[in-house]
Amino acid sequence: MGLPRYVAARVVWAAVVSLVIVTITFGLMAAAPNPAVQEAATQAALEGGDPEEAVERERELRGLDEPLHVRYADFLRGVYTLNWGWSDLQNRPVSEALSEALFYTAQYSVPWTVLTLLIGPLIGVYSAANMYSWRDHLATGVAFFGYAIPNFFFGIILLLLFGVYLEWIPVVYNTDVAVFSLENARQLAIPVFVLVTGSIGAIMRVSRNESAEFRNADFMKTAKAKGVSPLRAYAYHVMRPTMVPLSTTVVGQLLAIFLGSSLLVEVVFGIPGLGRLTFDALIAQDTNLVLGTTLLFTFVAVVGNLIEDIVFTVLDPRISYDDR
Repeated sequence: MGLPRYVAARVVWAAVVSLVIVTITFGLMAAAPNPAVQEAATQAALEGGDPEEAVERERELRGLDEPLHVRYADFLRGVYTLNWGWSDLQNRPVSEALSEALFYTAQYSVPWTVLTLLIGPLIGVYSAANMYSWRDHLATGVAFFGYAIPNFFFGIILLLLFGVYLEWIPVVYNTDVAVFSLENARQLAIPVFVLVTGSIGAIMRVSRNESAEFRNADFMKTAKAKGVSPLRAYAYHVMRPTMVPLSTTVVGQLLAIFLGSSLLVEVVFGIPGLGRLTFDALIAQDTNLVLGTTLLFTFVAVVGNLIEDIVFTVLDPRISYDDR
């Protein structure tokens, strides 16, 4: 099996996984009572009407009286055509609300991901090159400080310090500023800093341990004996093999922070992104919007793991596709 067939097989498997998740989601929704139906029955009872008639009318209006397989087919068609229903909280289609929230989430998640991928491995390699020295202890301490402190608490402290006392950054997030502007960079600097410090710890640890293993290998001694500069030797003979096991840690760590910590950061800083949208939808019990955000996060996780498998295979040429 060559690389193209392996990639195609992984894509098909990712599609199967997403289908299983969507099917489980439909099963849970079908088994759970619909809040709109219950609300219609309560409203009819309060107004002196017939609750059972109101329930039947609401079920017919929402297509709940259809056979289960018909509802499942309609659900699949809606999910994969991005027709995820209407959001009562946002008073617009769910897909439209998600696309706008994704726009604001991308403004801080893109620089956060780039900085994490650059800073984390570099700190790890730097620590391995200066192992057990004060430089190693300083780099390790800085990396694990952000990993240990809760992101939402760290964000509140920095917001109070730089926003309230020093007044260097705006306390309230402004959605009217241009994306590529100094004002937008100011209001996103602290959220990006909080997420970067929270994500480089695990990446730094893996890259440090792997780099320490390769820095004393025979091929490094040969490279140094041939007069190869330390920077070039580390770049070609340490960084590349380090990135193979690091690729799994990077994807898992970034997905965990994106799905969890970003929600808290958006709530703290008032960013109207996916995390804040999910929080508001849960509070308002907006079923369609909660379903939409859950499916979006699920698809992001599936695609992230697919990219992880492909990157892992490309970085390590020793992998045999026949065994996978």
